[in-house]
Amino acid sequence: PGDYQIIPNGVDVNQFANDTQTIPALRDDKINILFVGRLREKRKGLRYLLGAYSQLKWRYPNIRLIVVGPGQPDEECTRLIDERNARDVIFAGNVSFEDLARYYHTADIFCAPNIGKESFGIILLEAMATKKPIVATSIEGFSYVMQNGAQGFLVPPRDEEALADSLEILVKDPILRQTMGAKGFQRAQQFHWPQVGAQILAYYETLLQRRKTPPQSLNSTTEL
Repeated sequence: PGDYQIIPNGVDVNQFANDTQTIPALRDDKINILFVGRLREKRKGLRYLLGAYSQLKWRYPNIRLIVVGPGQPDEECTRLIDERNARDVIFAGNVSFEDLARYYHTADIFCAPNIGKESFGIILLEAMATKKPIVATSIEGFSYVMQNGAQGFLVPPRDEEALADSLEILVKDPILRQTMGAKGFQRAQQFHWPQVGAQILAYYETLLQRRKTPPQSLNSTTEL
């Protein structure tokens, strides 16, 4: 309870939407699936994406998984890659903000398999700004940013099968990837900093106006 207004985080849409060079070595005949996040944080859900990817790789040899983020994969992820013989998994490590945009543009599909405790989906908006379709988990922060079936697909957390099924739909359908990417770009505009900044400014002005308005005095007819 209280008197408040919820204003979302913002994203620099132009930073990601501008014509950015892709990474030539990764622009071949393979379909690139991109993950962005800290590798050793289990809540980022990388092991579930690796599990889903290893299933798809057998049926679609032309896919590749690109993992961007600081740190090294933990023992569980490393073991999973070895046991399932998952090929074409690239760990790019920590990258600059400029190179991050290049990885988004290089990707064909963005995947966020986070399992929870995400208050917002900045990485989803970054991907949307580059017109990429998304497969993400249906956690609260992500569900606020995107709609299932519009900008991509939302699946239950910790569900390799659901991740694999949704990724497969996008792997097989380049037209759907383009359509969902375009819808994502439209959605990202609502979180562009000029729009979010205007909301913040308007709220400050509202609070200042309240301070200037003297409180109403009580009288004998006032009900308490």
